[in-house]
Amino acid sequence: MGVTDVHTIHQMTSGDLDEVTAIESVSFPRPWTREHFIDELNSPHSYPLVARTADGIVAGYICPLLVLDEGEILDVAVRLDSRGKGVGGALVRRAITELRAQGARVVCLEVRVSNLPALTLYRQLGFRETGRRKGYYENGEDAILMEYTIDYSEGRADAV
Repeated sequence: MGVTDVHTIHQMTSGDLDEVTAIESVSFPRPWTREHFIDELNSPHSYPLVARTADGIVAGYICPLLVLDEGEILDVAVRLDSRGKGVGGALVRRAITELRAQGARVVCLEVRVSNLPALTLYRQLGFRETGRRKGYYENGEDAILMEYTIDYSEGRADAV
């Protein structure tokens, strides 16, 4: 799948928050608040990124976190009209690259058992299922725990 809807990926700024929170509010039953994103922007452990289309619209975002050598993807979403165009994959690959550059050895995430597009993407990128949290989400749905092991072997130029 080629990236057809992303022109640039860059660090999220406070100027992106109106578009980011609009995407968040239509993507999740219990969306993060603006304040939560501000906390991510201000945290020395977070590396929030946005993907923009060629005309400057925020197509999606991702909020990775690094604690010691463990990365975690806390939140990722793509605009409804940009889904299926490679935006999510581009964001996850970039987050892994950023976390790898900061010394992460693994990247973890949680995903709803019903989110088949995300599960497919994560598996294609090399994430593997490591467990399940029963009844984790507000509707009682399980979370699938996934992990990506970063390869630091000689000759690897990139994480994915």
